Amino acid sequence: MRIFYTLITVFLLLSCQTSEKTDYSKPTKDSTKEKNTTAKEHPGKKLMEVNCYVCHSPNATSENRIAPPMFAVKNHYISSKTTKAEFRKAVQNWIANPTEENSKMRGAIKKFGLMPKTPFPKETIDLIVDYIFDNKINHPQSSINQDKKVAPTDKPSISNKEKGLAYALSTQAVLGKNLMATIQKEGTVAALRFCNEQAYPLTDSMAVQHNAIIKRVSDKPRNLANLASFKEKEYIEIFKKDALKNKESEPILVENNGIVSFYYPIKTNASCLQCHGKPNSNIQKNTLAALKKLYPNDKAIGYNINEVRGIWSISFNQ
Repeated sequence: MRIFYTLITVFLLLSCQTSEKTDYSKPTKDSTKEKNTTAKEHPGKKLMEVNCYVCHSPNATSENRIAPPMFAVKNHYISSKTTKAEFRKAVQNWIANPTEENSKMRGAIKKFGLMPKTPFPKETIDLIVDYIFDNKINHPQSSINQDKKVAPTDKPSISNKEKGLAYALSTQAVLGKNLMATIQKEGTVAALRFCNEQAYPLTDSMAVQHNAIIKRVSDKPRNLANLASFKEKEYIEIFKKDALKNKESEPILVENNGIVSFYYPIKTNASCLQCHGKPNSNIQKNTLAALKKLYPNDKAIGYNINEVRGIWSISFNQ
């Protein structure tokens, strides 16, 4: 359970088949409302949010950002003369071979380091490319807010749901930033050691910062300390049913005697499978050997894409 890509996470594979009646590459004469609805329903949108926003989130602050936001990626890869086929080819080439020579964003590499090679299915990349090319991508938070370090929880009207999400995602960002840096510099096995030694201290530090209890728990934990309670397992089952229906899960909130308990799913994406997939298929032999050594009671393997690997379990005062 210590591997972060849960984080995100971390990370939702929708159906890779689009409707025969829908061609996202061609503009239509629909109303603005209908166009917005089409964009929201495009499978590439959810795939981008789950697979790409783990690192390329538009909501990460400058200090927590571990990769350029997708808004910047689009601006570097697409000009007024770029065709969708050219954009798709460039992205496919980068995903398959993320080297400095193959990059269109040298400045980002100097700042964040090279992106690790990630085994995203071609169909997933194609749908993400299709959505990015045809739709507006969220702009990052303004530099003014980042410079002032205004946290989401500073808003006077913030709801408990928003507060819980802010706690979960900010903790996810800190874990992800450190985990990705380790993968980029030292590889997957070193990332396992990082999680074994640093995931708990980093999570605890965020809990202190937010004055909350922050846990990541699972019905199939890597470490028995992350085993979900009976009630938490019930919530995990609810989120699993949502995932099977390709349904967007809403956080579960339980309020009792001034205490808010917040629960939100941790889903797998292609990156997660390096440590949580199928042995000798997704998980390489050296990684599997390290897992057996560090986590002799490991149950957090055998996952596929778009499965609920666990949940955020967070408690805080109302």
